[in-house]
Amino acid sequence: MNRKSVWRSVLIAVLTVAFATQGLADQPRLAVRPDLLSSSSGGFQKIRDEVVAGIVVVAVVVTVVVIVLVKHRPQRVTGCIASGANGMSVTDEKDKRSYALSGNMAGVKAGYRMTLEGRRKHAGQVLAFETHKVDRDFGACRP
Repeated sequence: MNRKSVWRSVLIAVLTVAFATQGLADQPRLAVRPDLLSSSSGGFQKIRDEVVAGIVVVAVVVTVVVIVLVKHRPQRVTGCIASGANGMSVTDEKDKRSYALSGNMAGVKAGYRMTLEGRRKHAGQVLAFETHKVDRDFGACRP
């Protein structure tokens, strides 16, 4: 099961719980909950507490979704692939850093400008990029 289908399942479960209601559509809301009108039981206090709880739940869900989306965003490096004694490397055009390549090297060609998708790793002094796939091949590098 891939990551997309897992998140779809989670979304379906969350929406199902969020939109679940009692099967009392033929009765007005106050008939189902007569305690909302009685002043002795603090009806408006209960409504306020329910609204506050709902706002807190929505805020937590939004925060978790944003964190998950930001953390799992794929990282990309674009640059010319160079072959050396220690294997292949790429110099990122944005930050001008050189990364040693590892991971899935299928389709990575020395002397070509490519956008690689994967994950940056810092192993001591050496910057490494674990390649997951070739996102785009721009052709041969220009000198």
